[in-house]
Amino acid sequence: MHWGVGLVSSRSCVVDLSRNQSFSLCWCIGSEDNYSFYGDIVAFPLQDYGGVMSGLGSDSWWKKTLYLTGGALLAAAAYLLHELLAIRKEQEIDSKDAIILHQFSRPNNGVPSLSPFCLKMETYLRMADLPYQNYFDGKLSPQGKMPWIEYNHTRVSGTEFIIDFLEEKLGVNLNKNLNPHERAVSRAVTKMVEEHFYWTLAYCQWVDNLHETQKMISIPGPLSDLLKWILCHLTKGIVKREMYGQGIGRFSEEEIYKLMEKDMRSLAGLLGDKKYLMGPKFSTLDATVFGHLAQAMWTLPGTRPERLIKGELINLAMYCERIRRKFWPEWHDDNDNTLYETDDSGEDSKTHTPLQDFSFYSRTGTFDDEGTENSISQTPDTDFTGHSLFDSDLEMDDFTDHEQCK
Repeated sequence: MHWGVGLVSSRSCVVDLSRNQSFSLCWCIGSEDNYSFYGDIVAFPLQDYGGVMSGLGSDSWWKKTLYLTGGALLAAAAYLLHELLAIRKEQEIDSKDAIILHQFSRPNNGVPSLSPFCLKMETYLRMADLPYQNYFDGKLSPQGKMPWIEYNHTRVSGTEFIIDFLEEKLGVNLNKNLNPHERAVSRAVTKMVEEHFYWTLAYCQWVDNLHETQKMISIPGPLSDLLKWILCHLTKGIVKREMYGQGIGRFSEEEIYKLMEKDMRSLAGLLGDKKYLMGPKFSTLDATVFGHLAQAMWTLPGTRPERLIKGELINLAMYCERIRRKFWPEWHDDNDNTLYETDDSGEDSKTHTPLQDFSFYSRTGTFDDEGTENSISQTPDTDFTGHSLFDSDLEMDDFTDHEQCK
């Protein structure tokens, strides 16, 4: 066996003395000062793995297996980077007088997004009746945020700043009917949801219920299962690390779920029997809360938050259904029951139309939240009389009895 000799220094340097008998080294570019350094003389075997390979069997078979395995892993990593970081030719985007919404790709379970903030932002745009175009390029904003928008070649990230920007540029305001006290309550609840409740959802989604979340992710290609596994476990590590830094990740699983339940009960108490959180008219807070509660409602099957929202806190489930049917007419729930169907629901009306990846959306001329006294407008959340199936006067006992009979 052949051996090499080298010098290991504390300056992260190894010099092979067996091949370089003399050398000169400068640590700083442009400096001609001579530096002395200290280290340890080490000996290391040169590549000679014949004995090991013969012990494992055929030398060529082992090497081929090793090469194939390494090549497959490298190919998977390259493909994952290609898909997630969008290392491909970018399409031309003309954001002149158009809102371009960058967000994560649609999952395959029919829900618009597994991200509470992406769902919040898209729901807000629909509530504000602002036409927009989705762009699923997987590219984060310069601040590392998702979602983010482009408008007239201006980029804005962070849902709060995006909403402020749109209010200033386009004059929209979903909170115009709120008084100063209600605005203060709305902001306080927003921070509870986004800075506290969100982390408990992330734990349930990406740590405790990772296997189910992995099934919902949509990644095309022959290595989709492997790529989804890699993506989910990378996300799991990121979520656990960020939760620990935030503080909530330092608690046990049971304690995290107790915090989640307290937040959900607070939201249920605030909603009560009202149509929306702040009264009869929707506001920005409703987009925020819906984006988060929708995860518990439709993306966490069999988990504690789903059982809670569809059981004891049924008013939150009806609230989510109310918003989904009003602002997401193309979003169908496979678990819809007869109580949620309109009287004219037939086989044709149950045909599912998939959520569009690239499209402009506007609800102008489709829904009128104000309504008129002398006209009846039938929408996806009303029956033939124009009465909302999800109004606050719907009997809770009847709904609970129906759920128990299922």
